Amino acid sequence: MLMSIRPLHAQQISKAKKGTFALTNANIETVTNGTVQGTLLIQDGKISALAANVEIPAGAEVIDCSGQRIYPGFIDGGTRLGLSEVGSLSLTQDFYEIGDISPHMQALTAVNPNATAIPVTRVSGVTTVLSAPAGGLFAGTAALIDLHGYTPAQMYAGFKAVVLNFPSSGRRGRWDNRSEEDIKKLSENALKKLNKVWEEASAYHQIDAAYKAGKGEAPGYYPEMAALAPITQGNAKILIEVHRASDIEIAIKWVQEKEIDAVFTGVSEGWRVADQLAAAHIPVITGPVLSTPSRASDRYDRPYRNAGLMQKAGVKVALRTNESDNVRNLPFHAGFAAAYGMGKEEALRAVTIVPAEIFGVADHLGSLEVGKQANLIVTNGDPFETATDIIHVFIGGWQIPMDSRHIRLYHEFLKREPGLRE
Repeated sequence: MLMSIRPLHAQQISKAKKGTFALTNANIETVTNGTVQGTLLIQDGKISALAANVEIPAGAEVIDCSGQRIYPGFIDGGTRLGLSEVGSLSLTQDFYEIGDISPHMQALTAVNPNATAIPVTRVSGVTTVLSAPAGGLFAGTAALIDLHGYTPAQMYAGFKAVVLNFPSSGRRGRWDNRSEEDIKKLSENALKKLNKVWEEASAYHQIDAAYKAGKGEAPGYYPEMAALAPITQGNAKILIEVHRASDIEIAIKWVQEKEIDAVFTGVSEGWRVADQLAAAHIPVITGPVLSTPSRASDRYDRPYRNAGLMQKAGVKVALRTNESDNVRNLPFHAGFAAAYGMGKEEALRAVTIVPAEIFGVADHLGSLEVGKQANLIVTNGDPFETATDIIHVFIGGWQIPMDSRHIRLYHEFLKREPGLRE
């Protein structure tokens, strides 16, 4: 029996386009300077004009944004995007390094620019993420990346920091049947190990500084200590992952004693010690917001309210998803934070200008201002609402194709041919 064979055509995926773009008749949410109704002009990858009346240069592509809004591209303060593909396949998991002390391992070198989740994420309004390693005491060095580029170097957005998983004094889960005495002993030993490593890194810095001043021998090849040495002197930031209230209090004292430049991440019980965090002037990247309470006795909405409670206490708060596949949901994490006490304006800042300030890249990211990099999105409504569509995405002035694996699958199965059997 002969069967008819239908020809297969390769899908044509459109590429990003760079040029001069005039986004006209829009409500422009600058984040730092209120709302402007008018035109935003993109030239040479940057915002060259933003006002009610803008002279549009010849040759510019005009995009009418009537009834639409323009926002800065969202920044996720902590993900595994680009480092993880298939959860059940270890060969595609590149965020966990072997060993307990590996601060010199660079997440940026492991980022896969062709990761399937990257297009899925950026068409949802997220244009920049911190791609961070996990595991061990010093997990490695996280990197901030823009979600467009053919190589990790092209994606790099200007910030790196070592990740420290602060010793925990709590149980690892309901299955953890260790005694309180064992938990306390292990926590104390982990803190001793951390302090010993810190002393070694400080000693490495002294030896290296003396050698560079011509007063001694070279310290030898010790990449772990070389990565930590600038942090011990307060010359580089460190990201400290910490969650329990008691651990946060210990971490605050530890940071103050060492006089280092720290950002706390995770901080799921930050609301319990918000005043101490505010007094210590330690910025926080918290999340996921869409989570369950850390303690069975807590109200169901504590993860939703955590960011807002800290922000209202005076803590500088940014948000993260801590995801690899579902970083696309960052706007909804922000939406829940907004609805449960943070407010829409502060929630918007928590995924735009605040993480940019924490990462030291607010000079070119995080808000819509003349001279800044053109990372922005155009929507037909509030981006924190699920009914809103993202109409356009620009990253570094490149107009990103509104295409992803999710979109292609949606269209593939929307009208199935030959369809179901009758």
